Amino acid sequence: MPTQRLKAQLESLQDTLNDPNAELTAEEREALQNMANNIYARLLTKESDDQAEEDPTLVDGVNLMAEQFAVRHPTLAGTLRSVMQTLSDMGI
Repeated sequence: MPTQRLKAQLESLQDTLNDPNAELTAEEREALQNMANNIYARLLTKESDDQAEEDPTLVDGVNLMAEQFAVRHPTLAGTLRSVMQTLSDMGI
């Protein structure tokens, strides 16, 4: 189920954000946290209303962040690509 997969991916992202040893700047952490919060909000909307509108800007934002993190944080970039794919699969 895509919703469960997305929740697991978001938990993995949150684990990275909460890891004091993750080599992220304060700005990177803040940007990732804001993105995660936006995805959580869309997920709640999707769960309460299956007709929630697609939001291409959200997927584009995740894609942009994945590209930005690709060199310095390849594992994190992979998680973001998985989130992006799951969002697309869910029609968000």
